[in-house]
Amino acid sequence: MQPGSDADLLVLRPLGGAQDDLVGVLPALEKVEPASFPPPTADDLGDQSSAGLLRSALRIGFRSGAGPFRSLAQLAVDPRSYQFVPLLMALRQETVRLLIADDVGIGKTIESGLIAAELLAQGEATGLAVLCSPALAEQWQEELRAKFGIETELVLASTVRRLERSLDVGESLFGRYPNVIVSTDYIKNPRHRDEFVRHCPDLVIVDEAHTCVPAATGGRDGRQLRYDLVRQVATKQTADGRDRHLVLVTATPHSGKDESFRTLLGLLAPELETVELDTEAGRRRLARHFVQRRRADIRTFIGEETPFPKDRKSLEVSYTLSAEYRKLFEAVLDYAREQALDESDGVVRQRVRWWSALALLRSLASSPRAAAQTLRTRAANLEATSKEEADALGRAAVLDLTDDDSTHVVDAAPGADTEDGSGGAPQQRLRRLAKQADALEGKADKKLTELTAIVKDLLKKGYNPIVFCRFIPTAEYVAEHLAAALGKNTAVAAVTGTLSPAQRESRVQRLVSGATADDIEDREPPERRVLVATDCLSEGVNLQEGFDAVIHYDLAWNPTRHEQREGRVDRYGQRRDVVRAVTLYGADNQIDGIVLDVLIRKHAEIRKATGVSVAVLDESDSVINAVLEGLLLRREDAEQLTLDFGVTSRRDDLHAEWVSAAEREKASRARFAQHAIRADDVAREVAEVRAVLGSGAEVAEFTETALIKLRGQIAPAADGGFTADTAGLPSALLSGLESVLGAKHARTIAFHPLPPVKRGEAALTRTDAAVGTIARFVLDAALDPKLDGWQRPARRCGVIRTRSVPKRTTLLLVRYRFHLYLPTRDGGRRQQIAEDARVLAFRGSPANAEWLTEDEALALLDARADENTAPEFARSTATRVLDGLDAIRPHLEQYGADLADALRASHARVREAVGAIRRGLRVEAEPDADVLGLYVYLPITGEVTR
Repeated sequence: MQPGSDADLLVLRPLGGAQDDLVGVLPALEKVEPASFPPPTADDLGDQSSAGLLRSALRIGFRSGAGPFRSLAQLAVDPRSYQFVPLLMALRQETVRLLIADDVGIGKTIESGLIAAELLAQGEATGLAVLCSPALAEQWQEELRAKFGIETELVLASTVRRLERSLDVGESLFGRYPNVIVSTDYIKNPRHRDEFVRHCPDLVIVDEAHTCVPAATGGRDGRQLRYDLVRQVATKQTADGRDRHLVLVTATPHSGKDESFRTLLGLLAPELETVELDTEAGRRRLARHFVQRRRADIRTFIGEETPFPKDRKSLEVSYTLSAEYRKLFEAVLDYAREQALDESDGVVRQRVRWWSALALLRSLASSPRAAAQTLRTRAANLEATSKEEADALGRAAVLDLTDDDSTHVVDAAPGADTEDGSGGAPQQRLRRLAKQADALEGKADKKLTELTAIVKDLLKKGYNPIVFCRFIPTAEYVAEHLAAALGKNTAVAAVTGTLSPAQRESRVQRLVSGATADDIEDREPPERRVLVATDCLSEGVNLQEGFDAVIHYDLAWNPTRHEQREGRVDRYGQRRDVVRAVTLYGADNQIDGIVLDVLIRKHAEIRKATGVSVAVLDESDSVINAVLEGLLLRREDAEQLTLDFGVTSRRDDLHAEWVSAAEREKASRARFAQHAIRADDVAREVAEVRAVLGSGAEVAEFTETALIKLRGQIAPAADGGFTADTAGLPSALLSGLESVLGAKHARTIAFHPLPPVKRGEAALTRTDAAVGTIARFVLDAALDPKLDGWQRPARRCGVIRTRSVPKRTTLLLVRYRFHLYLPTRDGGRRQQIAEDARVLAFRGSPANAEWLTEDEALALLDARADENTAPEFARSTATRVLDGLDAIRPHLEQYGADLADALRASHARVREAVGAIRRGLRVEAEPDADVLGLYVYLPITGEVTR
């Protein structure tokens, strides 16, 4: 029976069931009587491994562990030790206000998901909202569902109408659905914001939180609207008058911009906006709310190694323009100069022409197809009515903005046609240039030729690369030509902003799995694959399972984009020790020379020297503009643009300030890496919880033993795991495996010692879906005596003769249930139900039991039968012990009470370590513990002692 039950309604959950298995029973309509779990019977005898198999199946199947971390038993992910640190920081706060700013690839989604799962499991939060980019909404939904068992509803511009159709009159969307993933850019609109704030859940996670602080220039742009939204969420109380839990997530919280960083901190607590961070008191104050770690900080944490790639090998490869391409480049450059020098029609029109010229040059450097489309497309800012509007639209279309007014990546080719559609001489000239660009596709494009050679080399070395392009036409063009050049043995796919987020994910999955568009289970995964993508996949998307190299086909005009691209494969979960990054640039392309010299190389240099990646400063725009202005307004005869003294000085100033910002960031990360948190105090509790729920070695042994007993065929693997041919398994189990792995993968399953695993494979951890399915089948089969013999590998009773005991010894597998009374932040207490399985053992008869220690009892699980026992004698022996169970009930109850005291102490230690409330904490054992298994061990020689 669960909390919330009363005389009119009983809330019940089955043994080993999850929260979704709750049912309500009305006693007035259906007779309800107290039930006790029947003890084992002497007719249910098994062999010597039955006890260990049943115990493991029971522990692996737990969903409500009794330990201090209430959510661990429900997780389908095994967090690394360092990922518990933000959770511990959150638990020490009455109202959680936390900024998680760990490096790219460390696992901020898991860290914030842990906090959400624990707060929901403890009842400290009743609902969850994740604010994120719409492009990442489905990924957040899948991560929360698959890893944490949290079901959410997507609230996007494309889903709202469907959701609202199911509402009752006057009902709020956010009242109907307690857990939601919300598009930040949809909900920031004041028309939607106010309703959301009124009905907002009491726990909110804000992804990419750095985009929710106003720009230094001010103004009512999208950043300001996002800030207004999050500030109201942070300051307005919930409907029951409590402050709201708020978790901000970003890999770039500071980036050298003190004002923006302070504003971000102020969302957590107003005083953080002005606290003196250079003082010890200020640092301690911030450290309560801020965690920021580099990979070096957590590569080894509490004795646990994290499998990050050991190295990222970077290479620059140059190409030169063909004669035909050079001719077009010069013709376009002449046209661009004319546009930039044209001062007719006023300043607004001049700014339109300026951005049109840059769009032309950038598209031409990307690909002939992008250039042709730009030459045929109207400029995005053609209708601008002010210089500011013309610049804003031009910047969004041409530059690579990572924290601009929009959280969407713009990858459409920009327009360059600034005419009014009259078809005059300028437009005719653009059309002639576009035809020239069309003719350059293929052999005349030396950039494409060089890329093909790079890709072939990487594939030959066993790498599967991602080719990043700036514009949609370029990505489609590159994918077409690579597919033709690489042949049918290499799978090639393009992913661009023309696809919805769900379509992007589906196309990547099909590429990795080898499926066709119609059937994702169609064929075996290709050994060689190439993904061509725009920057719509450069941020927040995990690609490390299918790819291990990145090629920058187009240079980003913001080095943060380069870091984001490479971060898709260089992250936790990447199996390769060394990932590759190749930057392709034009040796005689002035634009590439500028970007490389001013931005890309300097960013890499700073990252190597300081160990941190700092976003390019705002001043970079002025430097790049100055250099491009020199290119467009002054003709250069040299192949590579030469910086004049004034521009060189400004570049050097930018680099000096950039280095200074990186050093400040490095110092900040060292200061707030949370080395001082008492993680060792809690490491013991985490280890105890993991041990209660099943260690990795136990899970591996259980899975292999169970599959063998169920007629599966096992073959060892080189990584310490094994492959299982499941064709001979019981149909019910095979059906369950097909539901979690897919029909194709369930027939031959690769089990690996540690996660992460590829799609269709399994990890030997208790939280893996395939392992959980096997455990549930073994447990259910053991409790169902109607099943045939071989389909019940675990039995509830057994008698063996062994040299492991000096006299008759009985092993008991006992399930305890507990009532937890946990203090809440409002001064009350919350009741919850938990369970635990323990192994107890005694020598002699039940009436004169000599109880063994816990270690001695556990050692019996490894005992092996040394002599056969006659079936009739085994049944009579088991019957005598079973008949005496009442005599040991007092000991079982006292053990349960002692276990409850130990659990209370464990909860108290964790709460003390993190500074959480302890007053009112209580743990009580439910009487009449369930004896699920009874196993009698008889000595080999001498008379059995009764």
